Amino acid sequence: MAGKRVLLGELTWEEAGRAIREADFLILPTGSMEQHGPHLPLLTDTIRAENLARLVAEKAWDEGLKVYVLPTLPYGVSEHHMGFPGTITIEPDVYISFIESIGRSLARHGARRLLIMNFHGGNLAPLQVAAARIRSRHGLRTYVMVWTSFARRYIEELLKPEPVWGHACEHETSMIMLFRPDLVRRERMRKPRIARAEAWEGARPITFLYFDEITDTGGLGDPTKADAEKAREIVEKANRDIVRALKRILEEEQRLYPCRSQS
Repeated sequence: MAGKRVLLGELTWEEAGRAIREADFLILPTGSMEQHGPHLPLLTDTIRAENLARLVAEKAWDEGLKVYVLPTLPYGVSEHHMGFPGTITIEPDVYISFIESIGRSLARHGARRLLIMNFHGGNLAPLQVAAARIRSRHGLRTYVMVWTSFARRYIEELLKPEPVWGHACEHETSMIMLFRPDLVRRERMRKPRIARAEAWEGARPITFLYFDEITDTGGLGDPTKADAEKAREIVEKANRDIVRALKRILEEEQRLYPCRSQS
């Protein structure tokens, strides 16, 4: 893997043409530009997306897969964070169309699979719609993966987060400490006050809530528990599991669609 260029945007058009046609997966990392409490930068999700997607691709090449990474999308669907300055949100229909346009372009260049690797919860529902459209309208096999879903067990084992966590928390703070420690305002870290509804029995109604209705700092979790070295271990274990999952996808495609596995 030494010296291998895995970032598609760093290739020439001739190199990119070969890479797109030969790739087992093209990864599109999706982040956001939104508040992450008083101690983390607005681009927290995007910083995680850029670094973790690249590391997944490098690990994949070491394991015999051909994987390239598209430029990270730094904006997402973040209406629920608009109570905090600096947040930029994209309308869901615009976001869906934008993602579909990326998939359409890759399909025209002969791509075989697109893996959308998401790092922001608000993007997930629009990405699922976009992925379905890319496959149905343009024939490109498209998968949506949430990186944190693969990391969750390791986060819980190593960081032992608060019962409610997931935003500007132990995990995300640890990741920014690992990748961009210069952007962590350590003196501003504090455990937020979180609004809790009374206990419900059985099902409960679902409503849209802004984050400033839930937490006073914009965070969920205790950032003072963050640890960069534990983040490094989480990354290694989660990325190993993700590469295994990518291999399983290829195996399942071959088993289920032996004559169409490249379509």
